[in-house]
Amino acid sequence: MRKAILLRMLLCLAIGILLAAGGSELAFRLQGNTSSRGPQTIELVIPAGTTVIVAQGESVLPASQNFVVGDTLLVHNQDSVTHTLGPLVIPSGSSASMKFDQAGNLDYTCSFQPSQYYGIDIQPALSLATRLEASLVAGIPLGIMLGVYSLVVFQLNPKRKPTNPD
Repeated sequence: MRKAILLRMLLCLAIGILLAAGGSELAFRLQGNTSSRGPQTIELVIPAGTTVIVAQGESVLPASQNFVVGDTLLVHNQDSVTHTLGPLVIPSGSSASMKFDQAGNLDYTCSFQPSQYYGIDIQPALSLATRLEASLVAGIPLGIMLGVYSLVVFQLNPKRKPTNPD
């Protein structure tokens, strides 16, 4: 009887971990999260005519960007005037870069946005170990819950020895 309960609990634990891993991966992919990559150089091009468009209250570039710790932002200025992005001063026809070494949310002043701000979200890179840990953190309680519910819904019936009518 104990062996049957133990086997059922282990099977439910494995099912719970697999369900959690599958659900976690599905959610991760549906969100389009790009933080499961190594650091790289991300290029941002300020196109020609940006100053005129920004003066009209419109934006040519996204108001924010997501990065992974270790990424480098390389800004190319193709506009006819000097632009700024936080500590970067980018003269016309040149480039400047900054590296992101720690996670956080930054709001830099910038001259190529109508709001005069540019949001930068820096996240730690998502490793395989982190993803496996998430599957275990969700999967173990799910497996235990499935095991307990399976014992309630599908009760084990111990084999009874036939009684002798004598």
